[in-house]
Amino acid sequence: MAGDSLEEYYRARAPEYEQIYYRDHPARQAELAAEAKRLVALASGKTVLELACGTGYWTRVMSQTAARITASDIAPEALVEAGKKQYGCKVSFIAADMFTHSFGEGSFDLVALGFWLSHQPRQEYDRLFDVISRPLKKGGLIWMIDNNPPAEGSAEMSCQTDEFGNNYKHRFLSDGRSFVILKNYFSRKELETILGSRLGIRSLVHDEYYWSSVLGLSGTE
Repeated sequence: MAGDSLEEYYRARAPEYEQIYYRDHPARQAELAAEAKRLVALASGKTVLELACGTGYWTRVMSQTAARITASDIAPEALVEAGKKQYGCKVSFIAADMFTHSFGEGSFDLVALGFWLSHQPRQEYDRLFDVISRPLKKGGLIWMIDNNPPAEGSAEMSCQTDEFGNNYKHRFLSDGRSFVILKNYFSRKELETILGSRLGIRSLVHDEYYWSSVLGLSGTE
């Protein structure tokens, strides 16, 4: 059992993607603002590699204080949208598949990955964590953010699952096109297990709508 191609979905969605960040929902806006404040502090003075950067929403946040950013995404359409923004530091965009492109080992102070863990097949977590760890300098950090589960019993939650426990859901575009995509959700305890078994958890914020974590290559603080 499988869903539609995530690449196809995000390429189609790119022009309207950032609408999700500007919904008239005060609680969500408050969580996003709080995370942006934390990320601005985290990125300060750092060389950053952002994987799956999409339309550049978090790229722009980090650029307020980062030394420089290399931002990549597999979808050219998303990078077109990202290129329309103004940034506070030098940003280099790369159209690339993060699983096959070499970004150089030990090259960055911070690796950022927004809204991707939920799309990673559960059976391939080790592959992902290798990809996001390899580019880090000694003492470097990883920042991640993603969605928390919809309300219990919500029709938004799931349309199917597979033999690995991956969850799939319907997504609809403004032009009426529909996709079935892999989208997993995690409790705080699940995140502590998934993240902590592979990297040191420096911080883990698990609010109502979003979770975020800062991770290191060794040691748990």
